[in-house]
Amino acid sequence: MTLAVAVNDAGLRIGEDHPNAKLTDAEVERIRSLHEEGMGYEAIAEKYEVSKWCIGRICRYERRGQTTARWKTIEE
Repeated sequence: MTLAVAVNDAGLRIGEDHPNAKLTDAEVERIRSLHEEGMGYEAIAEKYEVSKWCIGRICRYERRGQTTARWKTIEE
């Protein structure tokens, strides 16, 4: 099966296409929206079952802040 995955400038998988990703891109966007609406890191972390540290880094665009440079096809 051939898949198209998002990669950064270095050719590494990013976002939900990364092998270690626990959240989808849609969940990341929702997390950022919830925080902008005033929900705290701890409440969001409990909702998505990840750490407060992870939520904080997502909301500050320290994680999952890369843009897709291109798409790469892979065989699975």
